[in-house]
Amino acid sequence: MSGAVKVLLYHRTGDVGGIEAAYHRVSRELAGVPGMLGNELLRSRHDPASFVVISTWESTAAFDEWEQGTEHKNTTAPLRPYRDGELARPFGIYEVTARY
Repeated sequence: MSGAVKVLLYHRTGDVGGIEAAYHRVSRELAGVPGMLGNELLRSRHDPASFVVISTWESTAAFDEWEQGTEHKNTTAPLRPYRDGELARPFGIYEVTARY
């Protein structure tokens, strides 16, 4: 087990320019956050309105510390309007248990 954590945020929109702009804005603000190793914006090839933001963290503790901090909600606010409201939980948190 590596200890790394992947956080997936599910989004749904036809506003490609809007979600891309929000993603870049949030990513610039997250640059340098302790424990965050990077993030990506993915668009589904099967459903062009479906997007996922995946962030990678060095540990659960690093992610939890950031998530419980005072800036978490303000920093990620630009992406919030694009969350997939059809899902019961528009996010997932996964621990890396194996890697090659």
